[in-house]
Amino acid sequence: MSRPGHGGLMPVNGLGFPPQNVARVVVWEWLSEHSRWRPYTATVCHHIENVLKEDARGSVVLGQVDAQLVPYIIDLQSMHQFRQDTGTMRPVRRNFYDPSSAPGKGIVWEWENDGGAWTAYDMDICITIQNAYEKQHPWLDLSSLGFCYLIYFNSMSQMNRQTRRRRRLRRRLDLAYPLTVGSIPKSQSWPVGASSGHPCSCQQCLLVNSTRAASNAILASQRRKTPPAPPLPPPPPPGGPQGALAVRPSATFAGAALWAAPATGPAEPAPAPGAPQRSPSAPGGAPTPGQNNLNRPGPQRATSVSARASIPPGVPALPVKNLNGTGPVHPALAGMTGILLCAAGLPVCLTRAPKPILHPPPVSKSDVKPVPGVPGVCRKTKKKHLKKSKNPEDVVRRYMQKVKNPPDEDCTICMERLVTASGYEGVLRHKGVRPELVGRLGRCGHMYHLLCLVAMYSNGNKDGSLQCPTCKAIYGEKTGTQPPGKMEFHLIPHSLPGFPDTQTIRIVYDIPTGIQGPEHPNPGKKFTARGFPRHCYLPNNEKGRKVLRLLITAWERRLIFTIGTSNTTGESDTVVWNEIHHKTEFGSNLTGHGYPDASYLDNVLAELTAQGVSEAVAKA
Repeated sequence: MSRPGHGGLMPVNGLGFPPQNVARVVVWEWLSEHSRWRPYTATVCHHIENVLKEDARGSVVLGQVDAQLVPYIIDLQSMHQFRQDTGTMRPVRRNFYDPSSAPGKGIVWEWENDGGAWTAYDMDICITIQNAYEKQHPWLDLSSLGFCYLIYFNSMSQMNRQTRRRRRLRRRLDLAYPLTVGSIPKSQSWPVGASSGHPCSCQQCLLVNSTRAASNAILASQRRKTPPAPPLPPPPPPGGPQGALAVRPSATFAGAALWAAPATGPAEPAPAPGAPQRSPSAPGGAPTPGQNNLNRPGPQRATSVSARASIPPGVPALPVKNLNGTGPVHPALAGMTGILLCAAGLPVCLTRAPKPILHPPPVSKSDVKPVPGVPGVCRKTKKKHLKKSKNPEDVVRRYMQKVKNPPDEDCTICMERLVTASGYEGVLRHKGVRPELVGRLGRCGHMYHLLCLVAMYSNGNKDGSLQCPTCKAIYGEKTGTQPPGKMEFHLIPHSLPGFPDTQTIRIVYDIPTGIQGPEHPNPGKKFTARGFPRHCYLPNNEKGRKVLRLLITAWERRLIFTIGTSNTTGESDTVVWNEIHHKTEFGSNLTGHGYPDASYLDNVLAELTAQGVSEAVAKA
């Protein structure tokens, strides 16, 4: 048995740097919504280090080396990652590890998520796994790192100790992380301006010094854990408690002064680049501590009136107003403005981020009307509401034509040549299906071994439909594994943003908790249903009503939801959305799940078509 440890982390000094003249591996990391430090890839870290050598006060455009990170910029002055299209900011840090550890060797450990993609472990976990692997331990317990998982090296799998569910893991060789040796030049130390010299008496230095003094006073107050003196509360922000000012790593600037009142708690942050997740089934939804985004990447900031005494008289604060997303200026400009002000050492006034408007104003029952052209107001699905097919061989033969002389190319299911026997020979036997038989799908024309298609169908939902693994064309009526529930829909007398003269279609989904059936991941085990009833919104126009009719069809085919692992919380065996996006935000679009969104209706029609739900199919 092996117990985890942090053996690869280098000791650091007060500025976050290791001792001088010691070789160390540099890993840049960002703070996730689960308060976990997630590593950038080695390629991105090399890029950041190269920019750092040229300009320690500059910014790093991550999209130059990773196409998935195009919206993101790292500001080296404030040590924050900035997303240009939303204005979201997240703390980053420059961490150091032993050159003999996993990042120094370019070794990455990853686990397979429900979608079949591979996700890298946090760097400390990766190093722990690699240490146990090198010592030839048969297994590793991650419980002391806060994760209820066991790693089995003989089967290269990860097991949840509570649910007993297993996932594959892999060890991958990649580019080694950058290595640095020797002392850090004075110009590359940060927080920028943290020298021991005395600043001059110019206005710029006074501003920088006042900001740092105020931050130090706040941090000292936090360490003493003494409550701040009661301030004179300013007017409260809309919808917020009296005298409260929430600070989070998101750069939304407006209104009240930075030193106005104590923070009551951070707001929940927005997603980070590429949405890397905490390890599987990790609890989520925890608020991320607010970070000092002025001159240091230090611990949480809680503003206090005691900091007022640290600001020299006559030194003005520079609030950035009217950038809460409701004014004419995009929040991304607010974030960039904050970066520029921080880089200049100017105080920046932070305020509570705007809250999404999830629901419409109250509606009386008499104002709720049926949707024109859509019969009824409710649809229910029951358990095992599936048309089970005959045997798999009959289903496959229904959609395929026999090919007498197949071409000499690969079968993309078993990866054997079509002119040879199926790779499932000896693994799967069906009477009347010889392993060398090849068939062509009727509409798309792609060819496979019949035995391979029988195997693929047998491992799926077995609902009488078949989906081409190459082009995703659907043959028959595809159904899903959605648990039993109820779908309601009606008209309300309110308009969505972007549709000022149009009423709104409200859809209400309600699924209770229950027991998983044979078509689900863990038959016989209880599943949870978080956040129900869920309210979704469509404009009451021709295209909106078309989407509603197709969503009703998708609901009846059990395609809207499924049971799996939540991308938001990491919880397994819970009801999750099933690749058909819905708008759950009524009066805003702060989360990306609201209006205005000019392309949403077309996008959801395309998603429904990909699930085999379209008007052409419905009329056929």
